[in-house]
Amino acid sequence: MENRNQTYLKAFFLLRLSDIPVLQIFFFLIFLLMYIMTLSGNVLLIIVVRCNTRLQTPMYFFLSNLSIVDICFSSTVVPKLLVNIITQETSISFLGCAAQLYFHLSLGVTECLILAVMAFDRYVAICKPLRYSMIMSKTMCVGLSLASWTIGFGSTIIHTVFTFQLPFCKSNFINHFFCEVPPLLRLSCRDVWLNEVAEYLAAAVFALGTFLLILFSFLCITLAMFRIRSTRKRLKMFSTCTSHIAVSLYYGAIMFMHLRPRNSYSPEQDKTFSIIYTVVTPMLNPIIIIIINKQDLYSANILRSAVH
Repeated sequence: MENRNQTYLKAFFLLRLSDIPVLQIFFFLIFLLMYIMTLSGNVLLIIVVRCNTRLQTPMYFFLSNLSIVDICFSSTVVPKLLVNIITQETSISFLGCAAQLYFHLSLGVTECLILAVMAFDRYVAICKPLRYSMIMSKTMCVGLSLASWTIGFGSTIIHTVFTFQLPFCKSNFINHFFCEVPPLLRLSCRDVWLNEVAEYLAAAVFALGTFLLILFSFLCITLAMFRIRSTRKRLKMFSTCTSHIAVSLYYGAIMFMHLRPRNSYSPEQDKTFSIIYTVVTPMLNPIIIIIINKQDLYSANILRSAVH
């Protein structure tokens, strides 16, 4: 019976954020504006770093990686969301849903790892300045970047297959605006305990684990800053880390989604927190980075030329 249900399931149906026409237009315009800002901000940051030789440093290399992740991460969700809002067609094919889940999970893991690598880069720069150029060599930077992307896209294959081998026999209506693990598990008539354990373990390793590493690195940086007498140098060190602290705030939304007890499941809360880390955070990252690092970025007069 399970195989029969799985065989004839050709598509899922996603829920729109609202069925009220006025709110549909409002949501469409808001998310379209946020998506345009995400694309333009991150592309601009990549161009600035690429064109300016003064910014060919490990920090900006990893920031460029983060911008690429954010562009792809937002693009896995927002275009389909915009189509669902403005049209009556909310279906997504079985394979399309699997692909969306895979890329969403992969890019989420990659972003967690890139943020941890960025924190490590700042730790070495501030706590071990004399060895910085030796430790954060070009080979090391490329290796850390490739490792983040490889682990991100490699570790989620089994998780995606593990989810989509379930028989979705309760319904094919996903109570969410994109394909994500928690709402998909609720469509299965099989015991999903093993899937939930796998989800907890993955979230604990890649989200909570990297978050704790980031906290530890910033604790070491804070202690190092207290040993410096010059207030000006302290502020300069702090400014180089603030952007990484700010972009790491998105961990809260991810951990809420994937580490909270299943008996506290709330579809509306899930949608809210999913919007935070799939739409809002990718838009805010380049803005925060440009504002905090504006002295470095503007020093080359590259932002103005890139805009024009």
